[in-house]
Amino acid sequence: MDLSPGSLFASVVIGAVGFGLFQYGRKQRRIPQLVAGIALMGYPYFIASIGWMVAAGAAIVAGLWIAIRAGL
Repeated sequence: MDLSPGSLFASVVIGAVGFGLFQYGRKQRRIPQLVAGIALMGYPYFIASIGWMVAAGAAIVAGLWIAIRAGL
């Protein structure tokens, strides 16, 4: 994990969005939001580059959007 200010800020923002999705999925019993929230909270620990971090977050959110559109 990179400890640069940009990387830390991106990790905090992405983790906060993930925590919000996790809480929503838990309260509403929605599995796609729950899983996406856990993924958004966890993956910044393994990716150091800000660009890759944002790209992976966008991919997770896109997967969530596709899952919701599919009716999950």
